[in-house]
Amino acid sequence: MINRNFVAATLLGCLISMSAVAVDSAPAPNSIEELKLSVAQLMDRYDIPAVGVAMVDADGPVWVGALGKASLDQDIDADEHSLFRIASTSKMFVSLSVLKLVEQGKLALEEKLVDVAPDVAFSNSWADTHPIRVVHLLEHTTGWDEQHYPELARNDPTPSTLKQDIDYHQHSRQSRWPPGSRFSYTNSGPAVAAYVVEKISGQRFEDFVQRNFFDPMGMTTASYFLTDDVRANGVTLYANDNRPLEYWHLFMRPSGAVNASALDMAQFLQFYLGRGVIDGERILSEESLHRMERVESTSAAGAGQEAGYGLGNYSSPHKQWVYREHNGGFDGAMSEFSYLPEAGQGHAFMITKKHPLAFRKLAELLRDYETRLLTGGVVENDALVTDEHRRIEGLYTPINPRLQKLAFLFHAMSVKKLWFEGNTLVQQSLLGGRKRYYVPVSSTLYQSQDTGMISLSRVTDPLAGEVVHDSSKNAGSGDNVVLKPVATWLGYSLLFIELSWLFVVVTSVVWFLLWFVRRLLGRIPAGATIRVRVWPLLASLSMILVVLLLVVASSDYFHFLSQPTLVSIGIMLSTGCFAVLSLIAVVTVIKERASPMNRASYWYCAFSSVVHLLMVAYMTQFGVIGIRFWT
Repeated sequence: MINRNFVAATLLGCLISMSAVAVDSAPAPNSIEELKLSVAQLMDRYDIPAVGVAMVDADGPVWVGALGKASLDQDIDADEHSLFRIASTSKMFVSLSVLKLVEQGKLALEEKLVDVAPDVAFSNSWADTHPIRVVHLLEHTTGWDEQHYPELARNDPTPSTLKQDIDYHQHSRQSRWPPGSRFSYTNSGPAVAAYVVEKISGQRFEDFVQRNFFDPMGMTTASYFLTDDVRANGVTLYANDNRPLEYWHLFMRPSGAVNASALDMAQFLQFYLGRGVIDGERILSEESLHRMERVESTSAAGAGQEAGYGLGNYSSPHKQWVYREHNGGFDGAMSEFSYLPEAGQGHAFMITKKHPLAFRKLAELLRDYETRLLTGGVVENDALVTDEHRRIEGLYTPINPRLQKLAFLFHAMSVKKLWFEGNTLVQQSLLGGRKRYYVPVSSTLYQSQDTGMISLSRVTDPLAGEVVHDSSKNAGSGDNVVLKPVATWLGYSLLFIELSWLFVVVTSVVWFLLWFVRRLLGRIPAGATIRVRVWPLLASLSMILVVLLLVVASSDYFHFLSQPTLVSIGIMLSTGCFAVLSLIAVVTVIKERASPMNRASYWYCAFSSVVHLLMVAYMTQFGVIGIRFWT
């Protein structure tokens, strides 16, 4: 999923909230009319201007249309011809294009990137033993960082060529671990794969897709560009305050720029449900689609794990069923393309506002409707749990962050616990929340208790040693995690420090109001008692300032964070000040430990100072102190 707000939104969200919103469920609608009514109710509840929907079964289209307004200002109704942005769902066409060349004998998934596109700049310290191959670009196993803000912020209406886009900013294309060892979603990989298609085919990528897929599939209005059709029939995208957004000329178009109508998406669905055939014409072999739906390039896949991200197509569990899917999102747009091959059903929907909760509820609603008459299988569990199985028990932290600059949040906020309840393996966040259950297939492979798909495995990582790969959730959302075991004391210590730090930052403001009033009343003397209080307070305020600056940046993250601005420089300086003030606070409480003052106040300030300094050490380890979002 392309997310223009990924960096700042993740940081802000993790700083101010440690809870997840649960998606409540309701009885599935029993007819299309009931389904339309339920969709309309969700749109009204979450203020979504327009939703485009394509639902298809083995007999053809079930519902192809749209609800709401293509333009609120002009009062134009959305319909089946309205063109929506499908964002990262566009990546599916990159994989289809590569597979087309594979079928023609012009390319192989195992070919090295340096051989097929030697003019693409990237860095891989393990090139001799783990070279980057074409398959790694499509399965997000290059180890590259997510695109950096200067890349995500680019909006070039020229339009630029794909090679110009790839040459624009090369710093994110640096393998952080041996390619093929871990999944990490990045928009750069598919774009580079699209460039490989250009070099081999001798055609502009968008033209290759038009001739080989859009035209033969009957996707008559789909386009990567701001065409006259898009100008005439394109929906308006909206910010969460219903402010209309300008058309975004997406950087690296193959990763997310497609405009498509509900009619276009219905044709695309029929292609998949027809297993490569549409309107009697075979466009791609069934075997190519099967390969697209498999993950093969990770060590977990090599060990037998089935769930995960294949070639622009990933497993997406829903209760007892496993959909094949890709979704996408950027400012003002979200989309889902999802199908059940064995049931001959599928859907696509697009919305004109970036609203994750409404998006999840719509996805659940459509899936509940499609599976309402299906009978799910039962996963038997008669495994005998041995000591070898129990080696997997313990605490884990993730080691495959999507964006390296936010690795400290990814690492600290996602500590997992694995343990056995009887002969069932259980996984849960150390912070609580939903439990996930697995049935042992062997001492290293585990099925999801819901779907029966092998979704968790214990394998050896080239750098980290023994790790756990978990693909039990939606891989496209970054939930395909690699977990490294940590000592129990360390896992709980991290959690204690995080919670203590949040407590200190929040309570320091209230504490300041209390002692400041007492100081004005002359009840607190000047000198040591003030120094002990003021330094940890200033440290807290420096991080509160970071949050406030991110709130300011939220009006236009790209403008404020993709270049040096008062906001981005303020964040850099504030995190640096946090480190300096925390150090001064600890030195002060040690120096003034014998000074006469209220001991409860002293120990609160001492505790706050130490916790701040521990967080400084932790953040420094991940490069957060003095963070520069524009680099």
